[in-house]
Amino acid sequence: MPWNIDNSRPIYMQIMEIIQMDIFSGKYAPGDKLPSVRDLAVQASVNPNTMQKALAELEQIGLVYSQRTSGRFITSDHSLIQTLKLQLADTFTDEYVAKMKQIGFESAKLLPFIIEKLKGETI
Repeated sequence: MPWNIDNSRPIYMQIMEIIQMDIFSGKYAPGDKLPSVRDLAVQASVNPNTMQKALAELEQIGLVYSQRTSGRFITSDHSLIQTLKLQLADTFTDEYVAKMKQIGFESAKLLPFIIEKLKGETI
């Protein structure tokens, strides 16, 4: 996923989300070694301290772990990855539903709208 970082929210949070999406989408598989902090910081065009903070936060939730001499790795806990993926999907769904209601969609119309969009049709 490209490093589309803006100033609307804290940069480390955006980095966390990008790395999570890379894990959830399969770019990084469970057990994979992450590039070094410096390499990731260069890729993202951010300060290494900012990248370090993002990775430390990902460690705190258990998605990433570090081995002192070997670097950082993606957790091998498939159930944790799935749980976090579903939590993110839930957040995205809540945001979508809220925005659709803001523009006047009734709850009963949302599912038919989504089904039509998935079929490639427009309403």
